[in-house]
Amino acid sequence: MNTLPIEKKTLILAHLVEGISVRSIERLTGVHRDTILRVLVEAGAKAQDILDTELVNLESNFIQVDEIWTYVGKKQKQLTREELHAEILGDQYIFVAIDSETKLVSSFTIGKRNFDVAVSFLKDLRDRIRTRFQLSSDAFKPYFNAVDMVFGEDVDYGQVHKTYAEGEQKGAHRYSPACIVSVFAKSLIGNPIQKRISTSHIERQNLTMRMQMRRFTRLTNAFSKKLENLRAAVALHFFHYNFMRIHSTLRVTPAMEARVTNRIWNFEELLNYKTQSKAA
Repeated sequence: MNTLPIEKKTLILAHLVEGISVRSIERLTGVHRDTILRVLVEAGAKAQDILDTELVNLESNFIQVDEIWTYVGKKQKQLTREELHAEILGDQYIFVAIDSETKLVSSFTIGKRNFDVAVSFLKDLRDRIRTRFQLSSDAFKPYFNAVDMVFGEDVDYGQVHKTYAEGEQKGAHRYSPACIVSVFAKSLIGNPIQKRISTSHIERQNLTMRMQMRRFTRLTNAFSKKLENLRAAVALHFFHYNFMRIHSTLRVTPAMEARVTNRIWNFEELLNYKTQSKAA
C-alpha cells in the first residue's frame, strides 16, 4: 500500500477536527475515503494512547459529567432481533468529564447508557485524579449508585434536576428542546458547594462535539459505520481539544492550563508518536 506523505495526513486530520465529512475531505484532498478512514483510525489510536499516558495524576476541584448520544451502523429502533444485543451497533453514548476550571476533558468512555458503563467511566475518572473534588451530573438514575460504588465518601457529589414542560411538539418545533420549567441542585454525597453544582460547562462541551465531529451532527446522513471509527474520531477530537486548541477564555490549551504540558502540540507529533508499551 502506498504511504501518504505526512503533510497530506496532517491536512486530513485538520479537516476532520473541524467537522468536515469524510466524503467532503475526499473531494478536497483527492484522497480516497477508505484511506482517510485508515488515517483516522491510526491517529485515533495514537491520540488515545497520549490521553491515557498524559492525563494521569491530575489535580481538580470541580468536575462535571454528562453523556452525549450518537449511533453506529443504524439507530436502535432499526436493529433486528439478532442485532439488539450487539454492543457495536445502535445507540452509543459518550460519557464525558470536564474540569470546569481548566476546561480539560479528563476522561471519556463510549458505550451503552447503563449502570455498568457509568461505573467503568467513573472508575477511569477516579484513577486519573489524585485530589478530592466536587462532582456534578444530571439526574440520570444510575449515577448515584455508580458514584457511591466507585468513590464512596471520597467525593462531594451533587445533581442538577431539570423539569421539562410536557406536550407534543409539531412542525418546525418538533426537534427543538423541550421548555425547562424548573431547575434545582441537590446535594447527595459529602459536602458539595451548592452554587457549584452545575452541568453548564459539560453541556457546552457537548455542543462543541456536535459542531466539530461530523458524525455527531443530527438530522443528516453522517454517522459512524463502525464502532472503531467512532472511538478513533472521539479520541482524535479530545486530543485536539485538550492539547492543540487554544481555549478562547483561557488563552492557552486546557492541557496547559491544567499543567499537563507546557506547549501546544501539533498533528506531526501525534502521527510520529510511538505507542507506549502497556508493560512499561
